[in-house]
Amino acid sequence: MAAWPLIWKLKRALNLGTEKKLKQAIKIVDLLAEEMIKNRRKMGFSTQKDLLSRFMGTIDDDQYLRDIVISFLLVARHGSAQELSSFDQMREMYYLQAAIYESMRLYLPVQFDSKFCEEDDTLPDGTFVRKGTRVTYHPYAMGWMEWVWSPDHLKFKPERWLQSGVFAPVSPFKYPIFQAGLRVCLGKEMALVAMKSVAISLIRRFDIQVVTPSQAPTFVPGLTATVRGGLPVVISESRD
Repeated sequence: MAAWPLIWKLKRALNLGTEKKLKQAIKIVDLLAEEMIKNRRKMGFSTQKDLLSRFMGTIDDDQYLRDIVISFLLVARHGSAQELSSFDQMREMYYLQAAIYESMRLYLPVQFDSKFCEEDDTLPDGTFVRKGTRVTYHPYAMGWMEWVWSPDHLKFKPERWLQSGVFAPVSPFKYPIFQAGLRVCLGKEMALVAMKSVAISLIRRFDIQVVTPSQAPTFVPGLTATVRGGLPVVISESRD
């Protein structure tokens, strides 16, 4: 919020004002998250049915778990954090997860992103990148590249994410929808749970048909993904 970056950088270097308060606040949140994880382990998370315990049953990385706890705190502060009783069932809905991943491969939420190089570096293809250089990558273009996704790259094919009927993710550097490495999205797991919940709720209650199924959606470039003209559908209450 400072008018010049030099102001907050100086405050951070000298540990003064708002930067000092921010550092103290982050420390408190980190300690709270670590305490929650420790308490779950003492209670025996394998026998608990809350959302955090279920994540702990599949993730063996305290740093990642801490980030998930912080996501929980943000949801609790800004929304209604409701317990998902069908969490275990959703984890086994491999085809649904495959369909979500395939949808985001072709029509992802954010089409491109940028990073700044902290030190001189060389990319895998031999390209030298000088310190301070802005490097932009384009996940939307990557999702439509034949050499990345094989000859059927233009086809909507959830089966490409399944091996023997079980969901099998690829390298996040091949599929950087949630970014990768140190910059991986902290809310990835929560986002997937939310998308599955919405999909299940709609599919159970309604029959949804695209008005013109032969016409593929037209992607419109922008900060976030949009479809030109929208996607007209006919919605009717399910008879099942």
